[in-house]
Amino acid sequence: MSELSYETPLAGVIAPPGLAISLREVTDRGMIDLRGLASDSAFIAAVSAVLGAQLPLKPRSSVTSGDVTLLWLSIDQWLVLCPRSRTEEMLGRLRAALQGIHSLAVDVSDMRTVIRLEGEGCREILMKGTSLDLLDGNSPPGFCKRMRYAEIAALLNVVDENVFDVFVFRSYARYTWDFLCATAREPARLRLFGSQSAPV
Repeated sequence: MSELSYETPLAGVIAPPGLAISLREVTDRGMIDLRGLASDSAFIAAVSAVLGAQLPLKPRSSVTSGDVTLLWLSIDQWLVLCPRSRTEEMLGRLRAALQGIHSLAVDVSDMRTVIRLEGEGCREILMKGTSLDLLDGNSPPGFCKRMRYAEIAALLNVVDENVFDVFVFRSYARYTWDFLCATAREPARLRLFGSQSAPV
């Protein structure tokens, strides 16, 4: 009998030459959708004890502790990111700790794919697909926000100054990848301020 094997949405796909930035799929990412009341001290304490970090309560923020990152999604929803190999164990511990507490914890690792952009100019490239202003100083490292990207639902996480993760539903992975490859081409590079010559 053949064994089940996991394949990421962009398996075997590589970035074409001539891009202004680096593009790759993040493949070893486990994701847990966590819901509960931020006003419930028992919920906050139980989650913090399991994850080793305080849940971010400020909108559009995140917290990282070791190999675990917690993204704020709404007033009662967070996305827990961890190595894929730890997802099942972490989910089990969360559910055990949250017994009797109004909450929900679900493994959604296969729901989304994550595309990582790295390099100077990522903000300008991302802004070709969204109305979100990434140059206004309000999106520092740690910032996360749901957005419309190239007309689809997406989630943006600013990992570092020049490192960005874009989360999209699995069925839109190739569409998003192709859109990024087109808008990140070196001839399409933009400098938003100052004079610049048109590409030849």
